[in-house]
Amino acid sequence: MIDRLKKIKARYDELSDTIAQPSAMEDMQAWRAMVKEHAQIEPVAHKYIEYQGVLDELADCRQMLEEETDAELRDMAAQEVKTLQAKREEMEEEIRILLLPKDPNDERNVVMEIRAGTGGEEAALFGMDLYRMYSRYAERHGFRIEPMSESFTELGGVKEVVFIVAGKGAYSRLKYESGVHRVQRVPETESGGRIHTSAATVAVMPEAEDVEVEIGPNDLRVDVYRSGGHGGQSVNTTDSAVRITHLPTGLVVICQDEKSQLKNKEKALRVLKSRLYDLMQSEQNAALSQQRKSQVGSGDRSERIRTYNFPQGRVTDHRVNVTVYKLEAFMDGDCDEIIDALILKERTELLAGTQ
Repeated sequence: MIDRLKKIKARYDELSDTIAQPSAMEDMQAWRAMVKEHAQIEPVAHKYIEYQGVLDELADCRQMLEEETDAELRDMAAQEVKTLQAKREEMEEEIRILLLPKDPNDERNVVMEIRAGTGGEEAALFGMDLYRMYSRYAERHGFRIEPMSESFTELGGVKEVVFIVAGKGAYSRLKYESGVHRVQRVPETESGGRIHTSAATVAVMPEAEDVEVEIGPNDLRVDVYRSGGHGGQSVNTTDSAVRITHLPTGLVVICQDEKSQLKNKEKALRVLKSRLYDLMQSEQNAALSQQRKSQVGSGDRSERIRTYNFPQGRVTDHRVNVTVYKLEAFMDGDCDEIIDALILKERTELLAGTQ
């Protein structure tokens, strides 16, 4: 571990010197890449400096313990050795976590898609509840919600909604949400008071950068038409809604959130690029599927990940077997207890794999 830390510190110092040179900015793309790498390894480099300071203090205290003849000073040195040893062990654990393989997408924005699953209108209403939950979660964490495409039922449920959660680290927090979310409650549409089980699916993708997804000039078919609102009524008298079809894969993205056709096209392309990036990553990770399954779930969107039981006021995440009895707060965006448990599980299993 020490050798690896020394190499990271040396690279950090090298990058610090290089990006400070005026000539480094002559190639802006290379300079941005160096700045990004510098920021990524900075926490490790700083922690190593702090860790080295603790090791030096520990060595000094041990030497004092060996050489000192005064009993009182020896007791003080022995106590200091114990304190520093505990601090060293704590810092080594922190460093091991910092050295874990990083998900390159963790700092990105997130493209989220919520769709009603089994359960008819109740599933659509629950989809709206999830949309509201993620909006509140984003607000709590200083993220920003950007609607991309929305399709609602007459009762205000979600047929399908696509939106971006923008903010540094959004993907690192929300990437665990992909999958089937199951709800157990008495629907508003149920007169007999019976508990129904319904479901909505959530898809989470890192937003792609332009340089990562190449789309050929003949790969797209773009159709425009008038936007439709609740119940199918027209909400715009111009052909502003945009449907983009990626011909090689058959992926289709629709956006009608904006009154401007150009803005809808830009939004649709952002979603399409993220879906293509997600597809590309899935194909690249196929060979690592077994390894991923050993982590926090498989990420398969057909996998039931969580149950929301309204009569009992509980939320259960089936991947970590964690249940919280604060359903109302959870649906209001207070989701960190379960998300933190998922992060801890992933880190624990990654640490076990590096032993």
